[in-house]
Amino acid sequence: MKYRKKLVVVEAVQFVDAEESILRLSELGLNQVQIDHDVPDSPILKIETLEGLMIATEGDYIIKGVQGEFYPCKPDIFAETYEEAEYLNILDSI
Repeated sequence: MKYRKKLVVVEAVQFVDAEESILRLSELGLNQVQIDHDVPDSPILKIETLEGLMIATEGDYIIKGVQGEFYPCKPDIFAETYEEAEYLNILDSI
């Protein structure tokens, strides 16, 4: 048998080490935004997920799942899997 993924709309923010990105992550609901700067020019974001602690590097997308959980996704996988739901973005601005 073959299966197809159900249509699901998710919220996501692309992580960059900038105040605007950190604010957007907080607005998304990520409670403790923990950025590790141990390696210069390579900040990582630590995220508590349902599977335990995961890390995201700059450029990764942080996705809020259907049950309110968070997880990182590499940009190439994100681009292959998701597309912008433009009509929903328009409704949010009304």
